[in-house]
Amino acid sequence: MNRNQVEGGIKDAAGKVQRKFGEMVGDEHHEAEGMEKQAEGKTQKTTGDVTNAVDRATDKVRDAFKK
Repeated sequence: MNRNQVEGGIKDAAGKVQRKFGEMVGDEHHEAEGMEKQAEGKTQKTTGDVTNAVDRATDKVRDAFKK
């Protein structure tokens, strides 16, 4: 797991809490900010997932050339 995956997961969770809070109290501003934070978190986590996949693929290619 890399830094983007962890930070993205935390942002996503924080955004979800903020969005739910906004829904509960009827505050559209908090709800919108929470949705924005969730989207940022999911994007960052996906970036981390892709980076991880590329790193694994690179390692496999490197290992294949060592043989």
